[in-house]
Amino acid sequence: MKTLGIIPARYASSRFPGKPLAIIGGKSMIHRVYDQACRAGALDRVVVATDDPRIFKHVEGFGGQVVMTAEDHPNGTSRCREVVAQSQENYDVVVNIQGDEPFIDPQQIDQLADRFANTAVDIATLVKKIDATEELFSPNVVKVVFDKEKKALFFSRQPIPFLRGIPQENWMEHHDFFKHIGIYAYRQSVLEKIVRLGPSKLEQAENLEQLRWLGNGYRIHLGITEKEGVSVDTPEDLLKLTNKA
Repeated sequence: MKTLGIIPARYASSRFPGKPLAIIGGKSMIHRVYDQACRAGALDRVVVATDDPRIFKHVEGFGGQVVMTAEDHPNGTSRCREVVAQSQENYDVVVNIQGDEPFIDPQQIDQLADRFANTAVDIATLVKKIDATEELFSPNVVKVVFDKEKKALFFSRQPIPFLRGIPQENWMEHHDFFKHIGIYAYRQSVLEKIVRLGPSKLEQAENLEQLRWLGNGYRIHLGITEKEGVSVDTPEDLLKLTNKA
């Protein structure tokens, strides 16, 4: 199985412009993500997908592979599809790696790619058990429920499932809740199809792209992980990484 890892990296960001070039312990964030992804044994190739010449030159400068893509992509999935379209090679699986997790664990990438040993898997992502009540009720933490085969049934910013008759402060004592870890992998054939889908009402209501796929009948298979990297969304988030660099 031939697998391509793609790291979308935009320069523009409302909360943190130039985020991929932010320095963490003497090395840029995008450089750290790239190095971590290259340590994943499942990936045959790793490439950064950017829309900015500054990022392009920087990745070339540290010896990484990089592709210039259009500025108007609505999401990372669409940007990944352009990289595949530009490529001279065919891949079985494409892994969309978040460019703002400088210490992503390579084993998580391998875990995700390994899901495709099952030929029934179209799309895969990771989830982690929620261990804090504030996460359960935060709209910034995406929750997911799944069936016995670990196929996603629904994603929501609300806590799911609702526990009827139990005070909310006691919910975690009565049920295991899971949150979504934002890394995706797709069969290349499926990626070509899902980028052509129009936005769905459920997606627009929750602002979650994966609901577009579920609503159109695509199965999202889940891997359960006990690890979670630190995402950098704002300059203040860099302070969390001081001791890790």
